[in-house]
Amino acid sequence: MSSDPTPPTTGFLRVHTDRGRTVLELHGEIDIAAAVEIIPHLDAATGRPGARIVIDLRHVEFFDCSGLRLLYRARQRVLDRGGELLLVCAHPLTLRVLKVTGLARLLPPAPSLDAALERPEAASGTS
Repeated sequence: MSSDPTPPTTGFLRVHTDRGRTVLELHGEIDIAAAVEIIPHLDAATGRPGARIVIDLRHVEFFDCSGLRLLYRARQRVLDRGGELLLVCAHPLTLRVLKVTGLARLLPPAPSLDAALERPEAASGTS
């Protein structure tokens, strides 16, 4: 079990560990330019077998279809490798996008990091 001593941080992403899970904390405007910068870090985190990932959208100000593609990509990669993916989102407009697209059913968002980490595994979007 190796650990990167300096988790990646970009203008749009901060990666850290909390309670045994890798937290991908997105920031700012998540559009196509941000997605290009985020994808390598997302793929590194979600490419491990049994990865336990949390995507935290609490600091996102704008979220378009590029952000949705990031979430779908992360979910599929984690499920394909027998992992767990949790989502944190409290912004009303982002929640609306998640609900309208159906992603909220596949990956139910929690309102806070603590709430996500306290959920039973059955509610992790792995079904």
